[in-house]
Amino acid sequence: MLVYTLKRLGLALLVTLAVSMLSFALLYLSGDPAAAIAGETANAEDIEAVRVYYGFDRPWVVQYGEWMFNAIRGDFGTSYYFKLPVSQLVAERLSVTMLLGVCGISFALLTAVPLGVAAAVRPNSIIDRIALFLSVMGQAMPSFWFGLVLIVLFSIKLRILPPSGSDSWQNFVMPTIVLGYYAMPAIMRLTRAGMLDVLGADYVRTARAKGAGEFRVMFKHALRNAIIPVVSLAAVQMGFMLGGSIVVESIFALHGAGYLAWESIGRNDLPTVQALILVFSMFYIVFTFLSDLLNAWLDPRMRVG
Repeated sequence: MLVYTLKRLGLALLVTLAVSMLSFALLYLSGDPAAAIAGETANAEDIEAVRVYYGFDRPWVVQYGEWMFNAIRGDFGTSYYFKLPVSQLVAERLSVTMLLGVCGISFALLTAVPLGVAAAVRPNSIIDRIALFLSVMGQAMPSFWFGLVLIVLFSIKLRILPPSGSDSWQNFVMPTIVLGYYAMPAIMRLTRAGMLDVLGADYVRTARAKGAGEFRVMFKHALRNAIIPVVSLAAVQMGFMLGGSIVVESIFALHGAGYLAWESIGRNDLPTVQALILVFSMFYIVFTFLSDLLNAWLDPRMRVG
């Protein structure tokens, strides 16, 4: 298990390095950062002065090396717009995004896994049809549209939930539903397909032949094996949720890291955007790494090779 863990850790570090290089390059290749900071009314002399002041006149490799060295130490520079350390801005906003992500993936798992199991146990039943309907709706419905519908229904019509803000738990109800519903279809379909496969396996029939109870067969023998790919998918979806929180936080005015990214992109705040891209990528990589370790613990065959 230790060898497997070290291999996956090394791969995660390589992916992190590649993502940081690619994101840094794309941000600077998308346009002249000095011109964006100086503004539309700036002349050539002003733009050149900004370029020298922020060090944009140096080679790209030198800029990246300095940024990465400082980022490893937790120093992401100073925000061009907020005039505050980027690490402080991200730390202040990240708790809201993390809470929203945990609530969203919990809502998705607690809803999708039981529905997927029920649909597999009773194929072609009314429960299976409901699960299929929810899955299709979840894929076809954009998150921003779903969020606006919930605001109109629960905030404007019924007036039982606040439409925006992050002051109380009520502010997270609708964003959690929107973010979690985005991940439900894939988790539900994978759970259903996995349960259908394992319910017809020999070891499940053997367990039933030995007189094991249906609850024990379902949750100890069948679900434990069917849930392995769901763990990997949930980790991937968690990474997507944190990245996709930009849209959800903008709709519900949740002042988290996603809303900070939206503000920074609109204001050409490059240090903040770079830091947020790296942070969101790190979350995605870390969750994938942890899912690999959990899958290896659930299925020892994955540790070989």
